[in-house]
Amino acid sequence: MTLRSGPLSPPIVIAHRGASGERPEHTIAAYDLAIAQGADVIEPDLVPTRDGVLVARHENEIGGTTDVAEHPEFADRRATKTIDGQPVTGWFTEDFTLAELKRLRARERLPQMRSTAHDGQETIPTLEEIIALAKARSTQTGRTIAIYPETKHPTYFAGIGLNTDRPLLAALKKAGWTTAAAPVFIQSFEVDNLKWLHAHTGVRLIQLVAAEGAPADHAAPSYAAMVTPAGLRAVARYAWGIGPDKAMLWNVEGGATTLVDDAHAAGLRVHPWTFRAENAFLTPPFRRGTAPAGHGDLGGEIASALRLGIDGFFTDYPLIGVSTRDAVRSGVE
Repeated sequence: MTLRSGPLSPPIVIAHRGASGERPEHTIAAYDLAIAQGADVIEPDLVPTRDGVLVARHENEIGGTTDVAEHPEFADRRATKTIDGQPVTGWFTEDFTLAELKRLRARERLPQMRSTAHDGQETIPTLEEIIALAKARSTQTGRTIAIYPETKHPTYFAGIGLNTDRPLLAALKKAGWTTAAAPVFIQSFEVDNLKWLHAHTGVRLIQLVAAEGAPADHAAPSYAAMVTPAGLRAVARYAWGIGPDKAMLWNVEGGATTLVDDAHAAGLRVHPWTFRAENAFLTPPFRRGTAPAGHGDLGGEIASALRLGIDGFFTDYPLIGVSTRDAVRSGVE
């Protein structure tokens, strides 16, 4: 069967770290559940092992997302490092071989808010395993399942001799995914690695932007400067779209900012992050009750963003994301 690999129909639902509201993030179980719930795209954050294999973790520090602290044989791997200018203490993927990491089991990163019932069941997946899953499920479901990788801390890793963007491109080339028609988006909060990727691949690139701060590679003075009309035009020279913090869609009064329109005027698509059901993460109008872990009106928040014209969105709850997207698209919300 030939996989359909053309552009997905926007707005697309991007499963943030998989269905991470219901399974430990960045596991095959989380990605597979997201696909079963109708997500168009699964998102693996990528960090390297000591032997240069890209694996899926949100951060290279894995104390909070695995049972590494329960392995006495790895006690001496605990360390403090400076990552993007910040001290971090824990266990780091770059200090383990892939074989060693495969001895660990994933656990819920937010146990105070989400179920831990699935802790201890899943290993840390490699990029190649995630690509294989996307291809297999595309064949089985008859719909394109895309991937949306982010190479984490590329400048930091390049500085310790573990370049991450080259092995990412090698894996995509092996998969036959090298053009803008491939079911792939590559994202980064940094700038220079995206510019390098722009020169070496045709895959769609997404410039992530935060509500505060600046890229860790110091390639721009601030994210705020990057989302001005002039800044967005500069981003459009190397990127296909932007991934802004969802907070940037609305002003302090709750009205829409001009970000979506400004990005579209520059020729950029807009994929905001991250839509989560818990009150702690929802914008105030969509919270229900006062318990931080209680679920509010996630569908309402997503619908509000969709009405601004976004081209896709990241969510920890793809089932809610898909049903809301489909209702808004059909006009029956």
